[in-house]
Amino acid sequence: MARNPRLDLPGVTQHLVQRGNDRQACFAAPVDYGQYLQELREAAAKHACAIHAYVLMTNHVHLLATPAEPGSLSRMMQAVGRRYVGSFNARYRRTGTLWEGRFKAALVDTSRYVLACYRYIELNPVRASMVAEPGEYPWTSYHANALGQPNLLLTPHDAYQALGEGNSARLAAYRAWVTDTVDQAEWNELRRHTQQQRAWGTDRFRQQIEALTGRAAGVLPRGRPRKAPTPEGK
Repeated sequence: MARNPRLDLPGVTQHLVQRGNDRQACFAAPVDYGQYLQELREAAAKHACAIHAYVLMTNHVHLLATPAEPGSLSRMMQAVGRRYVGSFNARYRRTGTLWEGRFKAALVDTSRYVLACYRYIELNPVRASMVAEPGEYPWTSYHANALGQPNLLLTPHDAYQALGEGNSARLAAYRAWVTDTVDQAEWNELRRHTQQQRAWGTDRFRQQIEALTGRAAGVLPRGRPRKAPTPEGK
């Protein structure tokens, strides 16, 4: 059965997740993480994608990115995959695929939804109990977005820029945002929308996406749909 194309609109931010095949490790040493980030930086520049936040976990990757053109994100991820997987296989004398099929992506509404994605991505190592504080994990955009370390891969999103007028105020506001109390239901909804590759945001945002794409953008209900009742004996 043919797969439906992703919801993909230029200028609309997306939360991407790509997992290692069968949940196996896709990074084994610091050189792997470093190479992936270098490949991502080059591919993002070539294919007109702005990267706002990222975290490289042992067996999966989260990105927050905005494409400038239709199909830019897919082309970027394909370019990264070709170069990185080839090097990874050669380095560890392995063959075959590294990633679990296509990446998953959800369109993300502006303002608080984008900022919620920033926080969700950069707190991933804390949720996984790998570190106690997000700044303790090396392979994340938190060091730039919260601590001000230079990172040529990143382009701040407008929602991030609006956190403060000056850089110091913005960094402080962002650190406070990341450490603020998180609504677990919000994160569950983000996961659900990403898995189903839908539009995460207000009803108005979803309706706008549906009008632009001519496709349903809301998540499907959990479980199997109920069968319609039938007359007795049918």
